[in-house]
Amino acid sequence: MTSVSRGDQSPHLVLVGAPGSGKSTVGKRVASTLGVTYVDTDDLVVQRAGMPVADVFVNLGESAFRTFEEEAVEEALARPGAVVSLGGGAVISERNRERLVGHRVVWLKVEVGEAASRVGLGASRPLLVGNVRGRLTTLLRERQAWYEEVSEISIETTGRPLEHVVSDVLAYSHQAGVR
Repeated sequence: MTSVSRGDQSPHLVLVGAPGSGKSTVGKRVASTLGVTYVDTDDLVVQRAGMPVADVFVNLGESAFRTFEEEAVEEALARPGAVVSLGGGAVISERNRERLVGHRVVWLKVEVGEAASRVGLGASRPLLVGNVRGRLTTLLRERQAWYEEVSEISIETTGRPLEHVVSDVLAYSHQAGVR
């Protein structure tokens, strides 16, 4: 992906990847180490909707969730100097993919088996309810090209200690000139 500089308006880093890839955990650690704000777009969706993500899906439907998500991504990316974690499906939106141009985007990759064990039965993740492993396989297949499209680098998380993944993200941020 080609970067377009947005100066001081760009978040330090944006993390994308499948559910269970470690975006929230890694994002919080990276933000803490860099001494910057951490923003999770799912948290912004919850604030906007006034209910948990799973309830948005059940009560309002996926299309309403995606609308809230697009608004959350726009808001998160407007916050200067933040580390931002996007929901796993945020990349399906063309608007969101366009918004990511010029940002330092890291794709946290994870194999299906490990992602399934990390997310458990998926009760808080409505798109995974039921056959978690099967749904994750489908979601990863559907979204892989979009993760590749928006990211400048991918970092494998499968079977790796959290500290190593965080270290790799920090090394990338230093190499990319993120301060």
